[in-house]
Amino acid sequence: MKPLKKEDINQKVFDLYDDYAHNKLSRRKFIEKLSAFAVGGITVSALLSFISPNYLDTVLIAANDPKLDTEYIYYNSPQGGGRIKGQLSRPKNTQEKLPGVIVVHENRGLNPYIEDVGRRTALEGFISLAPDALTPLGGYPGNDDEGRALQKQRDRNDMLEDFIAAFNYLKNHENCNGHIGVVGFCFGGWISNMMAVKVPNLKAAVPFYGSAPSTEEVATINAPLLLHFAELDTRVNDGWPAYETALKANNKAYTAHLYPNVNHGFHNNTTPRYDDPAATLAWQRTISFFKENLQ
Repeated sequence: MKPLKKEDINQKVFDLYDDYAHNKLSRRKFIEKLSAFAVGGITVSALLSFISPNYLDTVLIAANDPKLDTEYIYYNSPQGGGRIKGQLSRPKNTQEKLPGVIVVHENRGLNPYIEDVGRRTALEGFISLAPDALTPLGGYPGNDDEGRALQKQRDRNDMLEDFIAAFNYLKNHENCNGHIGVVGFCFGGWISNMMAVKVPNLKAAVPFYGSAPSTEEVATINAPLLLHFAELDTRVNDGWPAYETALKANNKAYTAHLYPNVNHGFHNNTTPRYDDPAATLAWQRTISFFKENLQ
C-alpha cells in the first residue's frame, strides 16, 4: 500500500483523534470508531500509525545543538512535591541578560515536541524554560498515551501553580533580564491565559488554541495577548466570542489570529494535523511579539 497523505484522510478522523487526545474517548472506543474509516485498502493500523506523533524524524533543533546551552534543571514549586523538572535552554556564549519565555506543554507532559519548541525559542535569542508538570508522577513516561493518563491524575490548578513557580525561577535567573513571557499549546494555551490572569508582572502571553479564562478573571490581565486559533477547532473556538467580549470590555491589549482550514494542534509538526504555512506564520508572529514586549 502506498504511504498515506493528509489529503487521503477524512476530516472526521482528525476530529476523532482530537476527542481521543483530549480524553473524551478511550483508546478502545477510539480504535473502534476509527475502523469505520479503514476502507479502500487502508487498515486501522495504518490510520493509527499515520495520525500518531512521530518524534524520531521531526526534531528541528537537536538537544545537543552547538549554538545552545541546554540542560535539565529542577526548581522549587509549592505544588508537585516541592520540585519540578524543566528543560532550560539559552544561546551559547551570550554575556548579556536575556528575556525569558516559559514554554508550556500539552496535556501529556514534556514530550520531545515541546522540548524542541523550547530550543527553537532559545535559538531566537531568549532563555527558555519548558517545565514538566508530570514530575511528581515520575515525569513524561516516554509516550503520549501514558502521559495523558498521568496528567489526568493532577489537578490543573496545582499545575498552574507549578508554571507560575517557573516564572519566578526564570525571573530571578542570573542570565535573565526579568522580562518573562509564556507560550503554550492546548492545555498549555489555557495555562498561558491563566498566567496572564494570575501573574501581574508577566510581559506577554501567547496561547495556541487554549481554553479561555472566565469572563470575571479577564479583569486582572495585565500582559498583552497574542492568541492563535485553528478554524476547524470548534471545541476551543466556541469559547472565544465571550472571551473577546470580556477583553474589549476591560480594555485589554490583544491580537487574535484565526488560521483557515487547519486543525487543533496545527503547530505540532509531529502529527498530520500540522500545517506548515500556518505554523510558520504563527511562530513568526510569536517571536516578533516576544521581541517587541520582552526587551
